[in-house]
Amino acid sequence: MINFKSVDETAIPQLMAIETACHSHPWTLNTMSSCIGGRYFNVAAFDEVSMIGFYIGEKAGPDFTLMDICVTPSHQGKGIARQLLAQFIEYGEQQNAENLFLEVRESNTRAIALYENAGFTEMSVRKNYYPSDNPAKNGFEDAILMGMALGLNFS
Repeated sequence: MINFKSVDETAIPQLMAIETACHSHPWTLNTMSSCIGGRYFNVAAFDEVSMIGFYIGEKAGPDFTLMDICVTPSHQGKGIARQLLAQFIEYGEQQNAENLFLEVRESNTRAIALYENAGFTEMSVRKNYYPSDNPAKNGFEDAILMGMALGLNFS
């Protein structure tokens, strides 16, 4: 059974372990530390033994941004990211967010499909946004900016 709860700065070592296992260019410890508390919010997923995934969101006025979402490689493909994303969306709805945003590497087709299935749509492309080890990309790859409008009441 998977349990979900918010975590504080004491969980940074666990967050960083998952972050570095999931990303070719992970966040730094300073970046992760700066995204705990304040205008940031999070939910982590735990199995019976340890943390297996998380998301970090940011509140910016009436809009929320999904800053990071990771599931440890041994637990990927089991619907945990979908559950974390659903909790991010639900939190945005509960907090009366107007819009939800995220950006994703253009090469991350699994994540793009996850976001589209949840209702996010492509809004624009940020050229050469992410560092890349792919020699065909000249050191960078594009980011797809995606969004979802919440609470549109046109009545």
